[in-house]
Amino acid sequence: MMRYFLLISFFLTIACGNSSDNSNPNKQESTRSNDTKRIIYFGDSLTAGYGLLDFEDAWPHILTKRIKAEGYSYQMTNAGVSGDTTSGGLGRLEWVLAEKPTVFVLELGANDMLRGISPNVTKENLRAMIRQVKSQYPSTKILLVGMYATPNMGKKYAKEFNSIYPDLSKEEDVPLVPFILEKVASIRKLNQKDGIHPTEVGHKLVSDTVYPYLKPLLVK
Repeated sequence: MMRYFLLISFFLTIACGNSSDNSNPNKQESTRSNDTKRIIYFGDSLTAGYGLLDFEDAWPHILTKRIKAEGYSYQMTNAGVSGDTTSGGLGRLEWVLAEKPTVFVLELGANDMLRGISPNVTKENLRAMIRQVKSQYPSTKILLVGMYATPNMGKKYAKEFNSIYPDLSKEEDVPLVPFILEKVASIRKLNQKDGIHPTEVGHKLVSDTVYPYLKPLLVK
């Protein structure tokens, strides 16, 4: 029961996060060149690194540093916005895609669930984002990041919501991270004092969760 309580609390705080936390353009690497390969991490407070003292301790930055150390030449943009929904993401996607991603990591949907938005709406918003990326940049690799519904949403809703990500992965032919919080959800020592958001160590483990799914999409 404690695990479920903490998981519910995590998602509630995602929904209440300040949507301007990661709006500072200084929080994005700005190196540009004609042959620069770029990863865009597009998500909510988890991607944005909500609550961390240093935004570079968030998992997208940790992960990008790791792949660079392995000899991959990628810049990155952290396009995480706390409190964002799939509708909000769809609305700001065009602006973000001006960065011309080589790899696009899509992590959204938790806040839809907390608002009780129909899983069909969430699914179609995610599908629209995936197809927009494909349309504008056919060679861009897309990685979908999955979430689970909290138990308080009820079995019927949870079943419908939890099927969104694996179904989209198959239907749109994109790889899937089944559950981004797999290694940290409900583990107190891996979360900040609020017991909700991952600590620096927790973000490293989130990076470890995503890494095996992202690496096959990379080229040197």
